[in-house]
Amino acid sequence: MISTNDIRRGFLDYFARHGHQPVASAPLVPQNDPTLMFVNAGMVPFKNVFTGLESRPYSTATSSQKCVRAGGKHNDLDNVGYTARHHTFFEMLGNFSFGDYFKEQAITHAWTLLTKEWGIPADRLTATVYHTDDEAFDLWKKIAGLPEHRIIRIPTKDNFWVMGENGPCGPCSEIFYDHGDHILGGPPGSPDEDGDRFVEIWNLVFMQYEQEANEIVGNLPKPSIDTGMGLERIAAVLQGVTDNYDTDTFKALIAASTALTHTVAEGEQKASHRVIADHLRTAGFLVADGVLPSNEGRGYVLRRIMRRAMRHAHILGAKEPLMHRLVPALVTEMGAAYPELFRAQSLIEATLQQEETQFRKTLDRGLKLLDEATAGMYRKSMLPGDIAFKLYDTYGFPLDLTEDALREKDMEVDRAGFDIAMAEQKRAARAAWKGSGAKASDDLWFDIAEQSGSTEFTGYAADTGEAEVVALIRDGVRVDHATAGDTVAIVVNQTPFYGESGGQVGDHGTIASDAGLRAIVTDTSKQLGRIFVHHAQVEAGEIKVGDPVKLAIDVQRRAAIRANHSATHLLHEALRQRLGTHVAQKGSLVAPERLRFDFSQPVAVTAADLAEVEARVNEQVRGNGAVTTRVMTPDDAIAEGAMALFGEKYGDEVRVVSMGEDAEGIYSIELCGGTHVRALGDIGLFKVVGEGAVSSGIRRVEALTGEAARAWLNARDEKLREAAATLRSTPDEVPARVAALLDDRRRLERELADAKKALAMGGGGQGGAPAGPEDVGGVAFIGQVLDGFDAKGLRGVVDEAKQRLGSGIAAIVAVNEGRASVAVGITADLVASHNAVDLLRKAVAALGGQGGGGRPDMAQGGGPDGDKAADALAAIRAALAG
Repeated sequence: MISTNDIRRGFLDYFARHGHQPVASAPLVPQNDPTLMFVNAGMVPFKNVFTGLESRPYSTATSSQKCVRAGGKHNDLDNVGYTARHHTFFEMLGNFSFGDYFKEQAITHAWTLLTKEWGIPADRLTATVYHTDDEAFDLWKKIAGLPEHRIIRIPTKDNFWVMGENGPCGPCSEIFYDHGDHILGGPPGSPDEDGDRFVEIWNLVFMQYEQEANEIVGNLPKPSIDTGMGLERIAAVLQGVTDNYDTDTFKALIAASTALTHTVAEGEQKASHRVIADHLRTAGFLVADGVLPSNEGRGYVLRRIMRRAMRHAHILGAKEPLMHRLVPALVTEMGAAYPELFRAQSLIEATLQQEETQFRKTLDRGLKLLDEATAGMYRKSMLPGDIAFKLYDTYGFPLDLTEDALREKDMEVDRAGFDIAMAEQKRAARAAWKGSGAKASDDLWFDIAEQSGSTEFTGYAADTGEAEVVALIRDGVRVDHATAGDTVAIVVNQTPFYGESGGQVGDHGTIASDAGLRAIVTDTSKQLGRIFVHHAQVEAGEIKVGDPVKLAIDVQRRAAIRANHSATHLLHEALRQRLGTHVAQKGSLVAPERLRFDFSQPVAVTAADLAEVEARVNEQVRGNGAVTTRVMTPDDAIAEGAMALFGEKYGDEVRVVSMGEDAEGIYSIELCGGTHVRALGDIGLFKVVGEGAVSSGIRRVEALTGEAARAWLNARDEKLREAAATLRSTPDEVPARVAALLDDRRRLERELADAKKALAMGGGGQGGAPAGPEDVGGVAFIGQVLDGFDAKGLRGVVDEAKQRLGSGIAAIVAVNEGRASVAVGITADLVASHNAVDLLRKAVAALGGQGGGGRPDMAQGGGPDGDKAADALAAIRAALAG
């Protein structure tokens, strides 16, 4: 049987042999389309190539693209596990032509690969075309020899592809596989087309028209091809099964879950195993591409997917977290094609284990609430939306998880009611947000890039430079000049200014010219990853497009940034060595005054760990090792041990930054485009000044280097000296002196408590209470009010009063800062006839309080009104006098 890995490899090899450039899958987080939550189709990474905004060094390409459909309008989550072909994660095989070949060659490639390379019987294949696309209809007859009844004209939008209201569009031609008449369903376009007999396996998109405002306005100058074939679907065909979950990859993952849960993937348990297998792939790849579970955005979708799988693990009876134990099976099946799974394996496992551990704490409570809410409801009933929202808001149950649980009861959720409850919460929590002004669109930056090329960065070796102005942007619009007083964005052909990226802030400095220009650069950003934009205020003169200018960065500021950036690399490695290889960067800030480093870590970092990390970084700083950079391919860099940031997009060449040495060799090797010190001694000093949680599973370390670290330590030293002077000791003696003072304070507090207790027992009570016992209702009673007495000592005073009485009742009220606490004690011989809790509640009510409790022989409570202390004792006397 041909494996899924073989099918993927065979597809890519076929098109590579026919002149297509193999392109690695892009990360699941879109790099070029902010409207998408995840990459959901094979053409997404090439979108700007098709629209003409971007050019590539090749005109044809092929790829196997990772895709996720679990959020927004492309959401298959609800159906996953219950159908044969729905997935949240899938792979899209595709071949692309950017103005090279068109319909005839696309159809020829598809037919050749399917029938000749893979040997699929031609009589099992049916094609569809858009109903007006006579050209495609005739080509299918000519190339494939298909009879006309197996070339079906489809008049709906299903066979016409559009990118949006504006841009390329064109007809589609879909290829269907017939699983046979033993399976229900009819051909596409028939009343029974939704059955499982005819399955779409490949879609060929013929981009040939230009659209504006949803209207075709003309032909594209360079017609193009975009195709997409679901790997899971074609694997089912080639492996002779009708269900994607019966293919080798899914069978291996399901086998792992059945082994660990000691269950079978049949009957009622079948859907649960499928959900787990599908969601394991999605979660694993999303974490590998830099997404972590959270309560918003992509992280929230990931959390929903994880929790849905974890609920099904619960259904299967898994007593301990299951998902992280399935990761090795995922890596075994797919790691060869996607090495990011190997690199991220420890992080994937740690993330899944932590998430499932947390979720299990709330799962039982949430399901209990759901059972209570549906008790007595009939099948086909609808759960009120506010109950579903409570599950979501209080217990972290996404709506689809609740719907999934109700599916087993044949019930639904009142979605309208849920939406009303959600809207109400959003209105209550909504914070005002105001934009920061006009922003140039990506189209503008693409225009500049196409016209002038990328900005060449010269700042690795130089602090100054000369350049030509290629574009000026003011208020989001391109202009040809700017004068004194204008705020303008300046683009030049080459620059020593670093554009903010990778956590490193942008450079400041000046741009000047021999003609009298002087502009102050207050920030530098990077657009499209290759256009450096200098945000400046023109102080004097005029700047025009085409002018030669001189650029100079703020050298001192850059030096501090370099030190903090190199220290960040050392910190990253020190954390990995101390805490484990699951540590991965999840965010950073490299500024001139400080550094901040966020990293994956499921638990807090101990003080001992931080001290060791700091010591290791400073050891490297003292070693003064050289910092070297090399340019190589990403694969070669990673093979040599360089750390890549999961989810980052790297080009054909990357800078590899190496620094320091230890017993294992080079201390730190990372892919990095930032600026660094030339030798580690330039960092001067490294000092951690903070550590804490950022979000679930993410910790943050804040640190200082060089002069900032020295100034921080000096300030701490000065405070220590001030404390020593106050204590009339030396700084070295401060800890012992403070310890002695604390001992004295504790001793004095004990003596004061003892004195107050002795005073209480010796008489002198407030509020008219007698010093000795009085007879109330035939019972010996001691009642006293103690001003300034600590409530913690009340029980001790009452116990001593009981001993003094031998037989009787004692009530002591302590008044502190306006509040009152009262304790009531009854000797053992009177417990049968009197209850301390009942007497206490009389006193507490008089103090303006409620409740209070204890045992029949001893009870304590309090109230806010200390002025009523005497009334509290009076209430007890009245109760005793009864």
